[in-house]
Amino acid sequence: MVRDGYYYGGSLLLVAGVVWFGTHWILLTAVPVLLAAFFLWFFRDPEREIPAGEGLVVSPGDGLVQEADWIETTAGSRLRVSIFLSVVDVHVNRIPINGTVTLVDYRQGQFVNAMAPESAVLNEQTLITIEGEGHSVSFKQIAGLLARRIVCELVEGQQVKRGARMGMIKFGSRVDVLMPAEARLYVKVGDRVRGGSSVIAKLPASVTA
Repeated sequence: MVRDGYYYGGSLLLVAGVVWFGTHWILLTAVPVLLAAFFLWFFRDPEREIPAGEGLVVSPGDGLVQEADWIETTAGSRLRVSIFLSVVDVHVNRIPINGTVTLVDYRQGQFVNAMAPESAVLNEQTLITIEGEGHSVSFKQIAGLLARRIVCELVEGQQVKRGARMGMIKFGSRVDVLMPAEARLYVKVGDRVRGGSSVIAKLPASVTA
């Protein structure tokens, strides 16, 4: 479990104890108890089996694939996979590939519904780029309508492993992954994926390998 779960859950259980000893009203006491149970559940951090294999790209988060297509960017064609994390999904984020972190760029922004395409541009977000296996893969943690805090524990120059925990986005949110256009796509719109364990694409063999 993420540390925040103990913080919120423990605080609410303390409130429940105060309410009970002060009023002995079961229904009134049940409110903070139920909220505590929700936060303990929301901040869960289950173990995941990380797939092994050269060039595999795993999902950075749990959720529903909203977009899986090739797009044009200023750097040329890229494969983009967008994943929406609802309030019931695990919100711990994980690293998609092995490699070295070359960019961590946090940007303030709005809190448009994360299901809207414009959220990828307008909303508060952190952009991370990782160089590995001869390729560059970027992914974004994007805040949603309810999310008000993005946690990223990565720093530039850090060596990272596929599937390792790297932070979280609190409450409804979105993660986007940008890969080389030549990558082989493994998911489609409507698929449900799990952070760290679901393979969303495979990178082409490196020309320098």
